[in-house]
Amino acid sequence: MDALRPRPRRRPDVPFSTPDPGTLMPSTPRRSPVVAAAIYDDGERTASFSKLSDTFRALRSRPGGMAWIGLERPDAIELNSLAEEFDLHPLAVEDAIQAHQRPKIERYGDTLFVVLHAARYDDAAERVEFGELHVFVGPDFVVTVRHGASPDLGAVRTRLERDRNMLARGPEAVLYAILDDVVDGYAPVVSGLENDIDEIESDVFGGDPEVSRRTYELSREVVDFQRAVRPAQKICASLAKGAEKYDVHLELQAYLRDVADHLTEAADRVDSYRAALRDILTVNSTLVAQRQNEEMKHLSEVSLRQGEEVKKISGWAAILFAPTLVGTVYGMNFEGMPELDWAWGYPSALVAMAAVSTGLFGVFRGKRWI
Repeated sequence: MDALRPRPRRRPDVPFSTPDPGTLMPSTPRRSPVVAAAIYDDGERTASFSKLSDTFRALRSRPGGMAWIGLERPDAIELNSLAEEFDLHPLAVEDAIQAHQRPKIERYGDTLFVVLHAARYDDAAERVEFGELHVFVGPDFVVTVRHGASPDLGAVRTRLERDRNMLARGPEAVLYAILDDVVDGYAPVVSGLENDIDEIESDVFGGDPEVSRRTYELSREVVDFQRAVRPAQKICASLAKGAEKYDVHLELQAYLRDVADHLTEAADRVDSYRAALRDILTVNSTLVAQRQNEEMKHLSEVSLRQGEEVKKISGWAAILFAPTLVGTVYGMNFEGMPELDWAWGYPSALVAMAAVSTGLFGVFRGKRWI
């Protein structure tokens, strides 16, 4: 695309639905989706607006100017007005309204449509938060549609306005600055994920019972982050491929290569994190199995010790039962028992008790019961 090339406004061939005017009067004031809207001429901001209609009129009156419009969660009314003014493709507008799109880049005529997923690491919650950004880039306009708290495009606008030479290069410069900001936001996420993995590794060997859940949750965040980084590499590759065809300035191409290098580094690290988390899950499963085996071994040893004690108790109970049986028989005091008048009855009973007890003791001793 040719930067800052003016073109006539025209309506798209596919009509957009226009809401009934009666529905445009809500009972309560509606939040304006316009975060920032400005007209730039030769890299310098010449006017700022809070309404899209004012921005459109100002751009029409400034041939060679560029409009940069930032929106946050707009509805169909605002996006349809943008589509009619800038001839945006209905499919791209539909994606911007619905959100939840994968990162991608599409070209519709002389307009680029780019979807990026920004990421931010929340230190307090120790988790990754994602935001979705849609960017329309035309010959003399840039429209950003943000779904989420990140990225902070106000900082991108401020930085570019300080570098008039860069901003003067047109909509492509704005696109590359936005892409660079999104990719720079990946670095703290990478560091945060690395710290989380280090903590989980310590918890694994510390026997924390919650480590499996934390590892699974972190694995999901790594996968989501990977889904943001990998397509962004394809976006950079597509832009680099079309840079010569659309006569993109060499300095912008250099910036794009730098962004691609950062993306490659982030992608390599997130791949290593995913592999590390798989290894952590494997190690944790092994350690859990070892602890379970040790517990089973301990339970088995306890059971064996209990069995030995039961054997001892049973052996002594049997030994004591023999004299009790003899004494019980001769303690019945029936008159018909011939042993009652026998002079050697008492010694014989004692000898019998001792003999039986000694015999049982020898048997149990031989079986290692006692």
